[in-house]
Amino acid sequence: MIRFLFVLSLCVVATLHAQEKRPNILWLIAEDFGPHLGCYGTKEVSSPVLDALAAKGMRFTRYYTTAPVCSASRSAFNTGMYQTTIGAHNHRSHRDDGYTLPEGVKVISERMREAGYFTANVKELPPEAGFKGTGKTDWNFQGPDKPFDSSSWDDLKQHQPFYAQLNFSETHRTFRAPPHADPAKVEIPPYYPDHEITRKDWAEYLDAATELDRKIGKVMELLQRDGLMENTVICFLGDHGAAHVRAKQFCYEEGLITPFILSWPSGIPAPAGYEAGKVSDRLLMSIDLTATSLAWAGIPKPKGMQGQVFMGPNAEPPREYVFGARDRCDMTVFRFRTVADARYRYIRNFTPDRPFLQHNAYKEKQYPVWNLIKELAAQDKLTPAQAALAAPTMPEVEFYDLQTDPFEIHNLAKSNLPEHRAARERLSSVLNAWIERTNDQGRIPEPEEVARNEGRTKEAPPAKQGKGKKKKE
Repeated sequence: MIRFLFVLSLCVVATLHAQEKRPNILWLIAEDFGPHLGCYGTKEVSSPVLDALAAKGMRFTRYYTTAPVCSASRSAFNTGMYQTTIGAHNHRSHRDDGYTLPEGVKVISERMREAGYFTANVKELPPEAGFKGTGKTDWNFQGPDKPFDSSSWDDLKQHQPFYAQLNFSETHRTFRAPPHADPAKVEIPPYYPDHEITRKDWAEYLDAATELDRKIGKVMELLQRDGLMENTVICFLGDHGAAHVRAKQFCYEEGLITPFILSWPSGIPAPAGYEAGKVSDRLLMSIDLTATSLAWAGIPKPKGMQGQVFMGPNAEPPREYVFGARDRCDMTVFRFRTVADARYRYIRNFTPDRPFLQHNAYKEKQYPVWNLIKELAAQDKLTPAQAALAAPTMPEVEFYDLQTDPFEIHNLAKSNLPEHRAARERLSSVLNAWIERTNDQGRIPEPEEVARNEGRTKEAPPAKQGKGKKKKE
């Protein structure tokens, strides 16, 4: 009996020790942000904090969200499921109809809490930080009554291990950062007109990234101050692609790719697959971070979760393909589906009769280049790549060689080269299979009255008079 009790006590101690070694996990989430940092090669941005984090950690160059708009994308990576599978694909839908997640699907904070983690969506930071988190969730479903345990940074040190999100709005329009970038020196993608309006707008976006980096630096100081640096996994990512005309709301690279920087703490043994100082071009999706964060916490991947574990003893084989989807955004109805492999991107447009510049009040108000393109098109002052955005319709299929055409300008959908034809047919087949396998809910359109009402099933409240706080899209 004494020997049994001794062995049992050792097991208890070992279990407690293992629990003590579970890392804290911190997601730092930028809004509407592409990989526009110094460490990704962007000029005219100052990002010393994130560049240093990337240098000592891992930087990923092919990290994609599943949707190019916040609510659909966040609904996906907070559950580890494609938004198209769980019925969360239309922007800001199901906000007033009581819609809940399908059986067996939960937000990540619930799963973390069930495993003994303290959870937080941090809004309140110590005064020395000088700013607040946004606390953004923006899910297209009715979440749990209390999805997080706290909104305060100061609770983290006393409640470990923790899983926390901290959201930053700097790179979401409207940009308000101090000036830094020189508009004359910024690098403009060739599908945008090289115009003073474009250059000013791009410079202001990079200024916002510079301000974002400064605030990330304050978070690093808080982690150091509170003794959390040695046992906290730091993940920096964007909720979807950049706040630009051909990015947000569209399924090109610019709309789906975001930075992903991962820093593993020195006080916790690193998982298999983590290589400090390495740059990885492995294909990853935002829902994979969900599954992998659970794995870091010692939580087995839930049955049916579509995200894949990419690091640790239970890592799954690298993805061969990544997928994305866009459906209604605000009052604007499109349906795009896309798949990419290491070289090619294939986009299918189920609404080809509609123009790229289809009416969208948010973009028309917040994106000056959106209106500039229309004006210059009327004056016949656009290059062919730029004029494509002002065309009255869109191609049914777009197919790009990302290796030779990283800006996705030359549509190879009708190319007869054998290698193009073979890759196009392969990706088309892969996309068809994905739509069926994942039960894509976008095959069933929203009722017209719901779409017209921007996803609401009840009448919108009357507009407030005076200077109210504007809703961010």
